[in-house]
Amino acid sequence: MIQWFKYLAILAVATLSGCASTGGEGNLNGPLTIARQGSFFVNGRDVKSDYLSLLPAYASGGTIAIEQMYVHYQEPVAAKRPPVVFIHGCCLTGKTWESTPDGRMGWDELFVRRGFPTYVVDQVSRGRSAANPSSIVQAKAGKAAPETLPQIFSAAREGAWTIFRFGPEYPKLFPGMQFPVEAQVEFWKQMVPDWLNALPTPNPTVPALSQLAQKLKGTVLISHSQSGIYPFQTAILDRRGIVGIVAIEPGACPSTASDMTPYVGLPILVLWGDYVELSPRWAPRLKSCGEFVVAANRAGAKAQMVMLNDVGMPGASHMLMQDKHSLQIGNWLADWIDRHVTR
Repeated sequence: MIQWFKYLAILAVATLSGCASTGGEGNLNGPLTIARQGSFFVNGRDVKSDYLSLLPAYASGGTIAIEQMYVHYQEPVAAKRPPVVFIHGCCLTGKTWESTPDGRMGWDELFVRRGFPTYVVDQVSRGRSAANPSSIVQAKAGKAAPETLPQIFSAAREGAWTIFRFGPEYPKLFPGMQFPVEAQVEFWKQMVPDWLNALPTPNPTVPALSQLAQKLKGTVLISHSQSGIYPFQTAILDRRGIVGIVAIEPGACPSTASDMTPYVGLPILVLWGDYVELSPRWAPRLKSCGEFVVAANRAGAKAQMVMLNDVGMPGASHMLMQDKHSLQIGNWLADWIDRHVTR
């Protein structure tokens, strides 16, 4: 009888471990249990326009909301770790963090399983954060010159191939590169038109991130590529609510000549994948970010720059959160936050 009770106790512990939604690297296969999930918008403003539609079924003018930032969140049960905000890069949306092109778990779910509340945003005028169509409709109506049309662009897969460092040119691959190219068709479906150059300066995403950080009362801002500079700009705008910054392959780091005061005492990680020094686009950014880390630490920050190849995870592409070893990278990052960030 005693042995039977021991067996039941061991079985119960094993079952609970398999179903846990928080904890360490081993709890990735059981059912996902969350306390809450939902979505909301941050910031935004109303504008009146006479050029909203040329279709008879819809009014030509009226009031619309613009510059709001969409946020989707998931909170694990009994969360004890700081919330993380995931900010996507160029030509993409929050889909970046949700799942991989070949259908594996994304960092949104991984970090919830590790005990972090997650907040995934769509940049202003991207995805579920609506853009302002007024200038397009006005030009279409012949009431404005073509040169007044907003500067919008899309990244073709041939060009994105080298930007995302899948290989030196389309469709060649870097040796050992870990992006799941067999599922690339699904990845290209993630790409959307980019309104970055049609937006005011500073980008409205930055004050929206500031409001979100204050709402969360202590969050780690995790940016990627185009959005890499946004957490730093957010800290300059208002340090409140920011307990850490992770810039994944940032398109830019702050200038070494800029004011470092907002980063004093702040844990900062600048994270890079592989093949960076082989890219004319990314090698100069790697160098400038290294110089920023040195300057920031000299001013009192707690900044690090890490190459994944140097910590045992070679072959990472620019889209490292979707690579074949993305869960290994994500777990390493979650551990880094555990070691360095206090709320």
